[in-house]
This record gives sequence, C-alpha cells and structure tokens, in this order.
Amino acid sequence: MANKAYKFRIYPNSEQKVLFAKTFGCVRFIYNRMLSDKIKYYEETKQKLNNTPAQYKSEFEWLKEVDSLALANAQMNLQKAYNNFFRSPKVGFPKFKSKHRNRRSYTTNNQKGSVAIENCCIKLPKIGFVKLKQHRNIPSDYRLKSVTINQTPSGKYYASVLFEYENQVQETELHSFLGLDFSMRELYKDSNGNEPKYPRYYRSAEKKLKREQGKLSKMQKGSKNRDKQRIKVAKLHEKVANQRRDFLHKRSRQIANAYDCVCIENLDMKVMSQCLNFGKSVADNGWGMFIIFLQYKLEESGKKLVKVDKYFASSQICNVCGYKNTATKNLNVRA
Repeated sequence: MANKAYKFRIYPNSEQKVLFAKTFGCVRFIYNRMLSDKIKYYEETKQKLNNTPAQYKSEFEWLKEVDSLALANAQMNLQKAYNNFFRSPKVGFPKFKSKHRNRRSYTTNNQKGSVAIENCCIKLPKIGFVKLKQHRNIPSDYRLKSVTINQTPSGKYYASVLFEYENQVQETELHSFLGLDFSMRELYKDSNGNEPKYPRYYRSAEKKLKREQGKLSKMQKGSKNRDKQRIKVAKLHEKVANQRRDFLHKRSRQIANAYDCVCIENLDMKVMSQCLNFGKSVADNGWGMFIIFLQYKLEESGKKLVKVDKYFASSQICNVCGYKNTATKNLNVRA
C-alpha cells in the first residue's frame, strides 16, 4: 500500500470560518497546555507524563465543541516531538505554538465516512460541507485516510487530503542516466552540460518586498491598515513561493519523463542556507524541494533517484577521463 496527498483550495462561509478559527485555537491551546504539564511533571518527578486531551475537557468544556480527532492528532504530534528529543537531543525540544507566528492548521482522520468529497464539497467533522475547488478526479480505488486544513497568512484556506491505494508500480529497466550537480545560480548543472534558466523569483521581487515590508513596520500594531498591509506582504511572499513551486514541478517532471535513473549529491541544505555568503541564494532556488518532487515522480514511474555521498569528489572528477581537478573546490571557478 502507498499514500498520496492532493491539495485543494476550499471556500468556507462566514460561519465555517469561525468554526475553523475555533478549531485552530483549541488545537494550539491543547498542544501548549499538554507541553506545559509535561515540562512541569518532568521537573518534579524526572519522569515522562502521558497526558491526553480527554483529561482537560472537564475543566475546559469548550474543547468539546471542536473535532476530537483534531485534538488527538495534536497530542500525537506533541508526543512524537517529545520522544524524539529524548532519543536525540540534537532534534531540539518542542516549542510552544504562538498565536501569530505559527501555521494555523489541524488534521482529522476519516472514520466511517466522517470525511468525504462529494459534489465539489468536502465533508468535515463539526464543520459540515465546505465548498471545494476540485481540480482533478480521484481514482475510485483510492481510500481517503485523513485531511489537513490550513489557513495561509494571506487568508486562503486549503485542504490536503491523504489517500491510500495499492501500489502496483513495476521497476523500470535502467537505460538512460543523468547526473545533477547543485548550482546556486541556475538550480543545477547536469552531466550533459545543460542547466535550466532559473528565474530567481525571490531576487526579482526583493525590492518590492522590501518596500512593502518597510511600510508594514511603520504602521501601528492592531490597526486595520496594518492588517491590510500584512495581507499584502503575505500575498507577495505567497506569489514567490507559488512561482518557485510551479517551476520546480515542471522541471522535475521533464527529468522524470526523460531519464530512468538520476544521481544527485546528498547535500545538507539547512546548513548551507545558514551561510552568510550565499544563504539567500540557496533558499531562493529551492533545491531541497526540487529533490523531493523529483524523487516521488521517479518512484511513481518505477525509476530511481541515487544520492551520492557529499564527501565524494563529484565536482572535481572528470566524467570522461576520470582526472581529479582539486582547483574546483573553490566555488568561484564553478559554473
């Protein structure tokens, strides 16, 4: 069995928006309250506390008004992050969710038809039928497992629906191969000497973003004009992200259709993005997102993505004669 997610935009009415906001708030509250109790209990007893949302419903009766599975998923996410910290402190301790800075989302599971897509609407527990823009048909053998509702900073609502299906992909015989080397200027350079003309969307919109964010910083907090300007800035960031995602989807699809096996260098993009010299360029070209898109597209076709160890001198060795040129360690001499 395999899983596949589809993302649809939804259009809730005014009453449903209130219910969504209440659910977002309750999920955030239960996460923070349970985390606070875990910390307090551990400081007192040096043991882990296994608490559940049901323990808080008698004290906070308004928690009963929202989907119980949304609260249960918040508990599972917290427990996973909490356990991961004790297994490996490098992961970092779970943080409290801020009302303003954190992503507004919640996840609920499908139980006996509680979540369904019918007549261009999606059925959600405690919410009802919400208008949905269905841009693709769902195969009849797909089984709906869960849905994640999220609201973007610009105010749009999306539903990410997870389906389960039988994976019957047959492995393809590997005949055509391609190697990709990361490039901050043009996303990558392949083994055939080609490189895509990456538009560098963030760099192109940087001046406009700087101007609009400057206006936002000077406005009075809590004012209506500041909220309007915040949405304007959020829409600009959203446009850049959508342009980048569209470009990466199209480029990864072209490669997945043309080649049976793709080899890439296994880079730590998080560390590279923190570099002062070229961190902004690394974040702009979206190499990590590109690899995710390329990998699942290849796997769906029975093809392979091979990740080469980052310490292998792939950029220094000639693919024809095998000569190793150590001078290419200097990033200034690379294409």
